[in-house]
Amino acid sequence: MDIIKKTAAELDAITMQNFLTDADYVGQIIDTDEIARIIQDLQSLMFPMCFKRHSNISDTELLESIYYNLKREIKRAFIFGAHTDNQSADEICDKFLTILPHIKELLLKDIQALYEGDPAAKTYEEILICYPGFYAISIYRLAHELYKLQVPLIPRIMTELAHQKTGIDIHAGATIGEYFFIDHGTGIVIGETTVIGDHVKLYHGVTLGAKSFKLDENGNPIKDIKRHPNIGNNVVIYANATILGGNTYIGDNCTIGGNVWLTKSVDANQTIYYNAK
Repeated sequence: MDIIKKTAAELDAITMQNFLTDADYVGQIIDTDEIARIIQDLQSLMFPMCFKRHSNISDTELLESIYYNLKREIKRAFIFGAHTDNQSADEICDKFLTILPHIKELLLKDIQALYEGDPAAKTYEEILICYPGFYAISIYRLAHELYKLQVPLIPRIMTELAHQKTGIDIHAGATIGEYFFIDHGTGIVIGETTVIGDHVKLYHGVTLGAKSFKLDENGNPIKDIKRHPNIGNNVVIYANATILGGNTYIGDNCTIGGNVWLTKSVDANQTIYYNAK
């Protein structure tokens, strides 16, 4: 039909400067379903007692499958973003695999923090299977390592898959210490340049965000600068608290009450309450 051909041609003609062309995309589209399967395979590799595998294969065979599937998606990702250090997909996968034992150690510490901090948690397995906070943390920790290896797009896909499933939005670029505890979790936002220390607990609705953006000469936000807060060690931030700004520092051993709005730093060992006035 003429209307179909006409509409298709008009849609094809509408584009943006620096946007990829159809020719660029051919055979290169990242498979988000495949990224989800890689995540599931990584979870089943590290915690086989709680995450089902697609087939009855050994750890070595599963790891080999993860390696080649991830390498394929990384090669596809290169076309979508800057890749500045000229590492090959093989080199990136090699480095990622070597860091997996460390990621598992971090996740076990996160599980311990959740178990010890939540009286409702009866077993470690319950946390692995049921807790949305741990699910989001586990995907973040995997995505963060790929982010540090400067893999384009895939780390964001991973954390957005977790966001869609849990309502917890952790940017892959955030830096988060050991024994991280998210309780309930719905509505939590952690921005790209956030730095979080060890033994930190966040409740639902917490935002660690940007206060404002510095603009370039064209009036556009400047990228790759510090925009989000630093949170010290042994900090508890209760529900719906908002902490904004790249120059905002929350000291060690602080407690930030529910509904608090902060754009200024807080010294160590302080308790900040919401003031309704």
